[in-house]
Amino acid sequence: MRSVITVHPGFEASWPWTADHLHRLWQAQGPVEFLRTAPGDNRTLSKLVPDPATVTRLIALGTPATPECVKTFSHLIEISLCEAHGQPDIAKKFSDRGVTVIGHTSEGYWGQSVAEYALALALCGLRRIPQNHHAIISDLKPWDYSPGTPPVPGGRGHQFGDDARFVSGTISGKRLRIVGAGNVASRFASFAHALGADVSAWDPFASEPCFHRAGARQEHHLERLVSDADIFAPIIPLTSQTEGIITAKLVDALPKGCLVVLVTRANVCDMKAIRRRVLADELALAADVFDLEPLPLKDALLGRHNVVHTPHNAGRTQQANEEFAARLVEKFRPVSN
Repeated sequence: MRSVITVHPGFEASWPWTADHLHRLWQAQGPVEFLRTAPGDNRTLSKLVPDPATVTRLIALGTPATPECVKTFSHLIEISLCEAHGQPDIAKKFSDRGVTVIGHTSEGYWGQSVAEYALALALCGLRRIPQNHHAIISDLKPWDYSPGTPPVPGGRGHQFGDDARFVSGTISGKRLRIVGAGNVASRFASFAHALGADVSAWDPFASEPCFHRAGARQEHHLERLVSDADIFAPIIPLTSQTEGIITAKLVDALPKGCLVVLVTRANVCDMKAIRRRVLADELALAADVFDLEPLPLKDALLGRHNVVHTPHNAGRTQQANEEFAARLVEKFRPVSN
């Protein structure tokens, strides 16, 4: 059994840590050859790997492959081609020759990272953590705890840094309403439920156990889901079926002061309606994704008192990229030492 991993720098530009973790995982099973090419080195698999005819297991991370490779790797049993140019055609040729071609899904491994980020955004949106962090850099006014004389009912009060015009304070006791019960949404729901939130979710494609595991009640109607939301989080992938599924009518039905959390794809919502209500101070927004990326530096959402914003990086953690490797390795046949 001869195992080889090849890594092209183009792959590592998107997936740092993945290749090295793959290497460690396969080393635990036995000897493995690890070939990392330099920038500009675009040798194909058959030119890069010495004596290709003796290779039985191969993971090619971005390394170019050609029909010649299918012929030269004559004893190959299993192969995974990740993000290589022309991969589908070459993968089919390997498969037609009887080689087990191991594919990889485009999701799953960053579920924990995105779900934790969604929780962090929600907490930051409730407590205005980024705004307060920024404010004390240039001004001592945030340190003024005086509620005024006489005290104003509903005013700032002693050591109060939230904005009472919007849903604020603890996530405990808040009505969290989630669109989705998949890998990311269900994790986020379970985190919020553990902190004491009242969680409901809508997902017509999820089975009933998905909601139980997430600590969420299943809601069957989107109209009811949005009607009483303190925090509203549409956490679903963007597809032709989901684009704009959160219509302007649904956005307008969100209660005034509701916090909207966006961590997957913004355009599952009618973003014109979201923008209109946020800019009118009717909603707060905590978002890692937007309708336009990157956001222009003069975009009206940037720097607002009711917006928390980050540059679409919820999923990319070292742990997520290592999970990419772990899930790929699981699909190969086990090798005993």
